[in-house]
Amino acid sequence: MATQHKQLDVICLGRIAVDFYAQQIGARLEDASTFAKYLGGSSGNVAYGTAIQGLKSGMLARVGDEHMGRFLREELQRVGADTQCLITDQQRLTGLVILGIKDQETFPLIFYRENCADMALTPDDIDENYIASSRALAITGTHLSHPHTRAAVLKALEYARRHGLRTVLDIDYRPVLWGLAALGDGETRFVASEKVTRELQEVLHHFDLIVGTEEEFHIAGGSTDTLLALQNVRQATHATLVCKRGAQGCSVFTGAIAENWQQVKLHSGVRVDVLNVLGAGDAFMSGLLRGYLNDEGWDQACRYANACGALVVSRHGCAPAMPTKQELDDYLQREQEVKRPDRDVRLNHLHRVTTRKQQWPELCVFAFDHRKQLADMAHQAGVSTDRLPRLKTLLLAAAQAAAAESGLKGNSGILADTTYGQAALNAITGQGWWIGRPVELPSSRPLRLEYGNIGSQLLDWPQEHVVKCLVFYHPHDAAELRHAQDEMITDVYRGCCKSGHELLLEVILPGNNTDKQEHYYLEMLEHFYQIGIQPDWWKLPPLSAANWQKVGALIETHDPFCRGVLILGLDSSVETLKAGFAAAADAHWVKGFAVGRTIFGPPSRLWLQGEIDDAVLIEQVKQKYLTLIGFWRLYRPQPNARAPLC
Repeated sequence: MATQHKQLDVICLGRIAVDFYAQQIGARLEDASTFAKYLGGSSGNVAYGTAIQGLKSGMLARVGDEHMGRFLREELQRVGADTQCLITDQQRLTGLVILGIKDQETFPLIFYRENCADMALTPDDIDENYIASSRALAITGTHLSHPHTRAAVLKALEYARRHGLRTVLDIDYRPVLWGLAALGDGETRFVASEKVTRELQEVLHHFDLIVGTEEEFHIAGGSTDTLLALQNVRQATHATLVCKRGAQGCSVFTGAIAENWQQVKLHSGVRVDVLNVLGAGDAFMSGLLRGYLNDEGWDQACRYANACGALVVSRHGCAPAMPTKQELDDYLQREQEVKRPDRDVRLNHLHRVTTRKQQWPELCVFAFDHRKQLADMAHQAGVSTDRLPRLKTLLLAAAQAAAAESGLKGNSGILADTTYGQAALNAITGQGWWIGRPVELPSSRPLRLEYGNIGSQLLDWPQEHVVKCLVFYHPHDAAELRHAQDEMITDVYRGCCKSGHELLLEVILPGNNTDKQEHYYLEMLEHFYQIGIQPDWWKLPPLSAANWQKVGALIETHDPFCRGVLILGLDSSVETLKAGFAAAADAHWVKGFAVGRTIFGPPSRLWLQGEIDDAVLIEQVKQKYLTLIGFWRLYRPQPNARAPLC
């Protein structure tokens, strides 16, 4: 089959929607109070899942011209899935699904799909050149349930045959979407229907591979005896049939169907504690397609498929629960020892770090998250701290002006606080900037959090905001003090892992300690790694070139997926920071700087005293920021190349 030199590996045609998963595990859907928003829909999930498994996937469907449609498009684009034929429908809204997790067997589910965008797909939407650009076409069965989408599917299959694509069907039987169950009964997976069986059997001969659960083959084969149903399907098609058999695993039928299960090979599944089976089938299909399209044989394809399904059933959600290629490969090397994937530290860290939403090869961060220092400055100027929110919006304006003038697109960031900088945070969120927010109570030692428990704080934070936690630490502190600080930092780290926020850990030797040798920073990083803390970012003061190399070696040993290090300022002079940037010139793990008072200090003091106006403040701050960007680039003229997501 001449399909090796195609732009895409697989085009996914079918359902794509937004899933709202109840976050209260064990509650009735009636009692759920908060929901997590995920990419959903069987075809959308498979396009996502195959992309993070290393395949070049494309999505052929429709989404609405609104926020949810843009969300789905951006989620697919983020993982490298092609969306050129994900059509924006101007007349219809994106489909929604609301789901609950009551227990291992009960999953209340409501489809909001009345006249939704993806079910408006028509034959005119099928571009022959696009189909021809792929090695395979994967269809989900829901799109066979309505005349227009069925016609679109048949046209795509016609083009696929013409251009030698492999064709795949996920039966994906949802009775409610065929009009066979009450609108609120999305949970029911099987209702017998001669009409559905007939309409499925009319198209089965178009496919090379057909995948389904036992219940889905029951509807395709017109019998609740699984082997008899498979035999009936075999009469309609020569396709390879993959029957998913729940926790047992799956079976592959390439020829005649056996008379009894003892004659059928079982590709055993991985035993895990189930949280949520929803979406496991889409994960299974994603893993199966990896093996199938890479011609790795059915044994390996089923290993991928079973493992992907096992990982998803142990986690919340579907698409965000799917493993990346690196994560899956690690799991398969250790599958016998990982009894609870949801509790395996190494696996969950891999999932966390290989599903990040944006890459930051370089960062020039303007830090104005200072609270105590600016409050002191206001008091010294004899003005109210009520002026500080206005000041911080002006500092943001200066940051934006400097970023634009220096061409810092995609590499700019701020650190701003909730106390005085909420307006600035609101203004910059969603603009593609790196955004950090402090959680520590200023100057606290032992470390305390400014607004209480980390979990309750992060509930209302945008996901893109990075948790910045500053700790004043010394490896020779009293054991009681070190223990208290370690406990708090660990709690912050675990809270970030749970919420999905990234963590920047800023470590500074305490100001009242005269023993501030650089090697203490190496000891502290080693210590934090040893107690299980793997922050996404470190923020450290300027070090010698030799010690930067040692910092890099520590990171590579303990967490090669770390984002890197940002150099802090500590109100140093511009020339001191320039020298610090020079020392870090060959330090690969130093990705940039996060500097504050060196940039905003004197101009902010003058502004608070009424000696300069807004425009002069913005200009002076902008120039200081530009100076530091210039010094950074003097030693790092070319940002590191962007790395792949997974």
